[in-house]
Amino acid sequence: MHIAAILFGFLVASLLGSAFHLWRGGGPGKLVFYILLSWVGFWAGHSVSKQMGWDFLSVGPIRMGTAILGSIFLLSVGYWLGLDTSEMEEDKN
Repeated sequence: MHIAAILFGFLVASLLGSAFHLWRGGGPGKLVFYILLSWVGFWAGHSVSKQMGWDFLSVGPIRMGTAILGSIFLLSVGYWLGLDTSEMEEDKN
């Protein structure tokens, strides 16, 4: 994989993490947390797709479809695990 593809993948994952932060809010620490989660989920989704031989919405060498799904999944799980009880009460209302 070329360095351009790797940088493009990190850019897309960073945009997903930033958009999630914009949607859910939080301070600068949460922004870094969401971007890191997005990077891990993105590359995990790409790797799983490559290992399984799936070719869902590929952009060059990057398996973009499953990479984005992996990023969104890990962001959701990380957000859910990071909630405390007072935030869960607010989300219900």
